[in-house]
Amino acid sequence: MKRAQLITGLVLVAAVLVTAVVAVFWTPFDPLRVVAGQRLLAPGWPHVLGTDGFGIDIASRLMVGARTILLVGIISVGVAAVVGVPLGMLAGQAGGWVDEVVMRVSDVVYAFPALLLAMLLAAIYGGSTVTAMVAIGVASIPAFARVARAGALQVMASDFVLAAKSSGTSRWGVARRHVLPNIAPLIGVQASVGFAMAILAEAALSYLGLATPRPNPTWGNMLRDAQNFLFVAPLQALWPGLAIALAVLGFNLLGDGLRDYLDPRLREVP
Repeated sequence: MKRAQLITGLVLVAAVLVTAVVAVFWTPFDPLRVVAGQRLLAPGWPHVLGTDGFGIDIASRLMVGARTILLVGIISVGVAAVVGVPLGMLAGQAGGWVDEVVMRVSDVVYAFPALLLAMLLAAIYGGSTVTAMVAIGVASIPAFARVARAGALQVMASDFVLAAKSSGTSRWGVARRHVLPNIAPLIGVQASVGFAMAILAEAALSYLGLATPRPNPTWGNMLRDAQNFLFVAPLQALWPGLAIALAVLGFNLLGDGLRDYLDPRLREVP
């Protein structure tokens, strides 16, 4: 069962990745070309998923949307990991007042969700993909910091770290040789879960007009456009909603599967 979760997650994530890569070089139709005479076409050939209220091919817009969420996910999760992991390791290794300061600041940042941060940034700089990436990345820092701190505390209590410290290894050396390699699996799992949350956050921000602006295709923008034709052509809302659900499910299953696979205590006993 646990292996099935991992395989299913890998398949869904691979589908998103392949779609995003293909969209860089090719889409069936121009995802920005408005064709008034082909509005609200049902699925068929050559528009396999139909067209939207502007006559634009839905499949092409979904493909470009996959590229956008992949970019937002990579940048936002990368920002969160680059900032949060060193802070968490510092807190776990140093302890005392350093630990308290880092964790209390983390709690303050955690109190501001990505949506609120995006609204603040959009009010100052305007809604854009960069606004979404920064807001999601900053909001995700506390999660990485907490995971890194918990892992660092566990590693620092181990015998091999005590031996390294007694032999004169510096704090930086302990962090680089022992702490970081041992908490890397935890960070990988958190990155997968964080990617799923980034997809949801980007879709919500795009739907509210706080992220990638029109006419650039994103799954959130597609849902926003589809609400005007919900009772006339409900499939318009189904396709981007299904894409978001499958992408989030894939990254969550991948994270759960990696956790079960990398943690010997959670592995299935044959």
